[in-house]
Amino acid sequence: MLEATGYTIAGKAYNGEAALELFNSLDIKPEIILMDHRLPNKSGLEATKEILEIDRSVKIIFTTADTEIKKQALEVGAVCVVTKPFVFGDILNCIEKALNHN
Repeated sequence: MLEATGYTIAGKAYNGEAALELFNSLDIKPEIILMDHRLPNKSGLEATKEILEIDRSVKIIFTTADTEIKKQALEVGAVCVVTKPFVFGDILNCIEKALNHN
């Protein structure tokens, strides 16, 4: 679905550890990562911290149903937090803001 908007999906991970492994395996790193908060094995917060230790230029958009986590997500380096439930336009708006925020 994102391909229709001009964006390409580099990959999908279903837990925090797999997200980190996928990121490390990519020769060309993504500009944007959509990261969920509640993930098995390693939380979205932990995965975000570790990814940003590797590459500070990647922009991480955090998604969560837990409204209390927004401050923590921003503190670890997320550029935007989208609270669930959200509409697709909310994610697109965050992507555009992140890409235009150098």
